[in-house]
Amino acid sequence: MTPEQLSIFPLWYVAFLLSLTCHEAAHALVAKWGGDLTAYSSGQVTLNPLPHIRREPFGTVLVPIISFLLSGWMLGWGSAPYDPLWEQRHPKRSALMALAGPAANFLLTILVVILIHAGTGMGAFQAPEAMGFTRIVDATNSSAEGVARFLSILFSLNLLLGCFNLLPVPPLDGHSAVGLVLPEDIFRRWLELVRSPMLSLLGLLLAWRYFDVIFYPVFFFALGLL
Repeated sequence: MTPEQLSIFPLWYVAFLLSLTCHEAAHALVAKWGGDLTAYSSGQVTLNPLPHIRREPFGTVLVPIISFLLSGWMLGWGSAPYDPLWEQRHPKRSALMALAGPAANFLLTILVVILIHAGTGMGAFQAPEAMGFTRIVDATNSSAEGVARFLSILFSLNLLLGCFNLLPVPPLDGHSAVGLVLPEDIFRRWLELVRSPMLSLLGLLLAWRYFDVIFYPVFFFALGLL
């Protein structure tokens, strides 16, 4: 862990917490729209990170800090409660709830693109000599360096979160999102099948093992569009 990496820890954590809060709040909001008030009653329909931290302090505080100190980037998770019986009764609505989290991350990515182009148009940002996960854009003066690095992290992190959570394996959002294309009776059987903790562990291991193959083409394509 270099001094430069430590210096951007606050930027990383704010970007992580913002991304996670928007993701979980989107789940909770779409569930509320669909008739499940479980997350709403728990105070999860909010962009205030505190309710999300209180629900998952391990995944929102401890794990992100440890993962950053060990690897230089942040790993963590949050959760929005929902009613499994509501999911069984309304599989299409639950699929939309699942898609809402990744959709929020992609919307944040698009917002960052708009801000980067606006800053470039005003002369505050420029393309870096070498792009990377935490260097999507450079500042043209020292006063904008923190903003440029924050937007770079926010862009890459939300693109990653959106893509990762769309993988159709439990316990990721993609395994519920398939309800939009499956017949309802088959989807209900699928939900029963994937409730096993062992399948969730296997799904995470598979996602972790093969995600690079999926993400890096998407990442470089997104950089090209940017």
